[in-house]
Amino acid sequence: MLKIQIKKLNSLAKLPKCMTEHAAGYDLYSCNDEEIIVKSGEVVLVPTGIAISLPAGYEAQIRPRSGLAIKHQIGILNSPGTIDADYRGEIKVILFNFGKSDFVISAHTRIAQMVISRHESVDFVITDQLDETDRGSGGFGHTKH
Repeated sequence: MLKIQIKKLNSLAKLPKCMTEHAAGYDLYSCNDEEIIVKSGEVVLVPTGIAISLPAGYEAQIRPRSGLAIKHQIGILNSPGTIDADYRGEIKVILFNFGKSDFVISAHTRIAQMVISRHESVDFVITDQLDETDRGSGGFGHTKH
Protein backbone atom coordinates (compact mmCIF):
# COMPACT_ATOMS: atom_id res chain seq x y z
CA MET A 1 0.00 0.00 0.00
CA LEU A 2 1.28 3.46 -0.93
CA LYS A 3 2.06 5.68 2.07
CA ILE A 4 1.36 9.40 1.68
CA GLN A 5 2.33 11.93 4.30
CA ILE A 6 -0.46 14.33 5.24
CA LYS A 7 -0.36 17.43 7.39
CA LYS A 8 -3.28 19.13 9.09
CA LEU A 9 -2.84 22.87 8.57
CA ASN A 10 -5.88 23.66 10.68
CA SER A 11 -7.10 21.89 13.82
CA LEU A 12 -10.60 21.77 12.26
CA ALA A 13 -9.35 19.83 9.22
CA LYS A 14 -10.76 16.38 8.57
CA LEU A 15 -8.62 13.74 6.87
CA PRO A 16 -9.66 12.37 3.44
CA LYS A 17 -11.77 9.25 3.72
CA CYS A 18 -12.69 6.36 1.43
CA MET A 19 -16.43 5.79 1.83
CA THR A 20 -16.55 2.19 0.57
CA GLU A 21 -14.08 -0.68 0.49
CA HIS A 22 -13.25 -0.45 -3.22
CA ALA A 23 -13.75 3.28 -3.84
CA ALA A 24 -10.99 4.88 -5.91
CA GLY A 25 -11.60 8.37 -4.54
CA TYR A 26 -11.03 9.73 -1.05
CA ASP A 27 -13.63 12.29 -0.04
CA LEU A 28 -12.25 15.73 0.77
CA TYR A 29 -13.95 17.86 3.42
CA SER A 30 -14.30 21.61 3.68
CA CYS A 31 -12.38 23.22 6.52
CA ASN A 32 -14.46 26.23 7.49
CA ASP A 33 -15.78 27.48 10.82
CA GLU A 34 -18.40 29.70 9.14
CA GLU A 35 -20.80 28.73 6.37
CA ILE A 36 -19.68 29.42 2.82
CA ILE A 37 -22.51 30.39 0.47
CA VAL A 38 -21.98 29.48 -3.19
CA LYS A 39 -24.48 31.61 -5.10
CA SER A 40 -25.90 30.50 -8.43
CA GLY A 41 -23.27 31.08 -11.13
CA GLU A 42 -20.58 31.79 -8.56
CA VAL A 43 -17.09 30.31 -8.13
CA VAL A 44 -15.55 29.84 -4.67
CA LEU A 45 -12.21 28.51 -3.47
CA VAL A 46 -12.88 26.14 -0.58
CA PRO A 47 -10.11 25.23 1.88
CA THR A 48 -9.58 21.67 3.10
CA GLY A 49 -7.04 22.47 5.82
CA ILE A 50 -4.68 19.71 4.64
CA ALA A 51 -1.47 19.40 2.65
CA ILE A 52 0.12 16.20 1.32
CA SER A 53 3.52 14.98 0.23
CA LEU A 54 3.22 12.74 -2.83
CA PRO A 55 6.12 10.59 -4.00
CA ALA A 56 7.69 11.41 -7.38
CA GLY A 57 5.73 9.77 -10.22
CA TYR A 58 2.34 10.37 -8.57
CA GLU A 59 -0.34 13.05 -8.75
CA ALA A 60 -3.55 13.65 -6.83
CA GLN A 61 -6.55 14.34 -9.07
CA ILE A 62 -9.28 16.45 -7.50
CA ARG A 63 -12.63 15.45 -8.97
CA PRO A 64 -16.28 16.38 -8.45
CA ARG A 65 -18.59 14.32 -6.28
CA SER A 66 -21.47 12.88 -8.29
CA GLY A 67 -23.93 13.44 -5.42
CA LEU A 68 -23.22 17.18 -5.34
CA ALA A 69 -23.50 17.35 -9.12
CA ILE A 70 -26.88 15.62 -9.44
CA LYS A 71 -28.51 16.95 -6.27
CA HIS A 72 -27.15 20.52 -6.16
CA GLN A 73 -25.48 21.17 -9.57
CA ILE A 74 -22.13 21.78 -7.84
CA GLY A 75 -19.00 20.95 -9.83
CA ILE A 76 -15.30 21.66 -9.96
CA LEU A 77 -14.38 24.37 -12.41
CA ASN A 78 -10.97 22.95 -13.42
CA SER A 79 -11.96 19.31 -13.22
CA PRO A 80 -9.92 17.36 -12.64
CA GLY A 81 -7.58 19.57 -10.68
CA THR A 82 -4.04 18.26 -10.30
CA ILE A 83 -1.89 18.25 -7.18
CA ASP A 84 1.71 17.70 -8.28
CA ALA A 85 4.26 15.68 -6.32
CA ASP A 86 6.28 18.81 -5.49
CA TYR A 87 3.34 20.90 -4.18
CA ARG A 88 3.25 21.29 -0.39
CA GLY A 89 0.57 23.94 0.05
CA GLU A 90 -3.00 23.57 1.22
CA ILE A 91 -5.33 21.63 -1.03
CA LYS A 92 -8.17 23.95 -2.02
CA VAL A 93 -11.08 23.12 -4.30
CA ILE A 94 -12.53 25.47 -6.95
CA LEU A 95 -16.29 24.86 -6.75
CA PHE A 96 -18.81 26.26 -9.23
CA ASN A 97 -22.55 26.47 -8.75
CA PHE A 98 -24.15 25.51 -12.08
CA GLY A 99 -27.61 25.48 -10.48
CA LYS A 100 -30.29 28.07 -9.86
CA SER A 101 -30.21 27.92 -6.05
CA ASP A 102 -27.54 28.96 -3.57
CA PHE A 103 -25.54 26.13 -2.01
CA VAL A 104 -24.39 26.22 1.61
CA ILE A 105 -21.09 24.64 2.61
CA SER A 106 -21.13 23.91 6.34
CA ALA A 107 -18.10 22.74 8.31
CA HIS A 108 -16.88 19.32 7.13
CA THR A 109 -19.02 19.22 3.97
CA ARG A 110 -17.77 16.57 1.53
CA ILE A 111 -16.82 18.85 -1.37
CA ALA A 112 -14.73 16.71 -3.74
CA GLN A 113 -12.90 13.45 -4.11
CA MET A 114 -9.18 12.87 -4.49
CA VAL A 115 -7.78 10.04 -6.62
CA ILE A 116 -4.07 9.23 -6.38
CA SER A 117 -2.65 8.28 -9.79
CA ARG A 118 0.71 7.15 -11.06
CA HIS A 119 2.07 8.93 -14.12
CA GLU A 120 5.06 8.63 -16.41
CA SER A 121 7.69 11.22 -17.21
CA VAL A 122 8.28 11.48 -20.94
CA ASP A 123 10.79 12.83 -23.42
CA PHE A 124 9.15 14.36 -26.48
CA VAL A 125 10.95 13.41 -29.69
CA ILE A 126 10.50 15.63 -32.74
CA THR A 127 9.64 13.72 -35.90
CA ASP A 128 8.46 14.51 -39.42
CA GLN A 129 6.18 11.45 -39.61
CA LEU A 130 3.73 9.85 -37.16
CA ASP A 131 2.50 6.26 -37.41
CA GLU A 132 -0.82 5.77 -39.25
CA THR A 133 -4.10 4.84 -37.54
CA ASP A 134 -7.66 4.21 -38.75
CA ARG A 135 -8.79 7.46 -37.16
CA GLY A 136 -5.95 9.56 -38.49
CA SER A 137 -6.55 13.25 -37.84
CA GLY A 138 -10.33 12.91 -37.25
CA GLY A 139 -11.18 15.44 -34.55
CA PHE A 140 -13.84 16.12 -31.95
CA GLY A 141 -16.89 13.90 -32.35
CA HIS A 142 -15.32 12.11 -35.32
CA THR A 143 -16.29 8.49 -35.87
CA LYS A 144 -16.26 6.32 -38.95
CA HIS A 145 -19.22 4.19 -37.85
